[in-house]
Amino acid sequence: MISLDKKKHIINEINDYLFIAIGLACYAIGWTVFMLPYGITLGGVTGISALIYFATGIELQVPYFIINGLLLIAALKILGFKFCAKTIYAVVALTLFLKIGQELMKDESGEMVRLLGNEEDFMSCIIGACMCGLGVGVCFAHNGSTGGTDIIAAIINKYHDVSLGHVLLTIDIFIIASGYIVFHDIRRVLFGYVAMFIMSMVLDYYVNSMRQSVQFMIFSRKHQELADYINKDLHRGVTVLDGTGWYSKEPMKVIVVLTKKRDSVNFFRAIQMIDPNAFISQSNVRGVYGEGFDKIKVK
Repeated sequence: MISLDKKKHIINEINDYLFIAIGLACYAIGWTVFMLPYGITLGGVTGISALIYFATGIELQVPYFIINGLLLIAALKILGFKFCAKTIYAVVALTLFLKIGQELMKDESGEMVRLLGNEEDFMSCIIGACMCGLGVGVCFAHNGSTGGTDIIAAIINKYHDVSLGHVLLTIDIFIIASGYIVFHDIRRVLFGYVAMFIMSMVLDYYVNSMRQSVQFMIFSRKHQELADYINKDLHRGVTVLDGTGWYSKEPMKVIVVLTKKRDSVNFFRAIQMIDPNAFISQSNVRGVYGEGFDKIKVK
């Protein structure tokens, strides 16, 4: 018999792999539909692969797969097999998605189709960057990666409390700047920087919103029943404080809970079910560190 915890772990793993695939599909669409046809490149290994594509005609997925293979070998010891297993899965899946995307976007002559029209470089840059940022954000939020410089960012983030978007931003500045050697066109390089900025902002916004925590302060006469339910059924730690209503001068128990923002609906449902008359305060918390939340990372 498989235990309940084991079943939950398996379901969570399947959920992670499913969302990583969705994120990769979004990322591949951003590249093959909105970036490549307009000659716009971002950073990362995909950006390096794009520069090779524009310079030599070698399809994007070939250098992407080779470079990532080398990086994964180097990262296996540092990040561990669990992270690398998902990254290997992501690299293989994205290689396939990039190949499919390029094939679908080619016309009869083999040229990439410009979906938005010939004069829509800037709009394509914005849409492509948003889709790429969202795709990478989904992957990171589910313990995955698109490979490449994401692996380097994940290594740094493991030991230091540094924004993933900022790490990628620093690496990508140099990769995009090297595009001038291929294009000899400062306009395309500037488009690359605009796309990079938008992508990093979307990435940070998505990842931070998924990890955002909230604090509940619940004033209830049914504090014991509520605390037991939150602890046993919602699987969150509970602290019960002694309080005094200053107007009534009556003692009152105050339940304090820290949880993820995405769990807020479950908390309100539980409170409404047990004590509809409870007084509740919910506030956003910038950071929560410790068991069940983020690890403390210092430079």
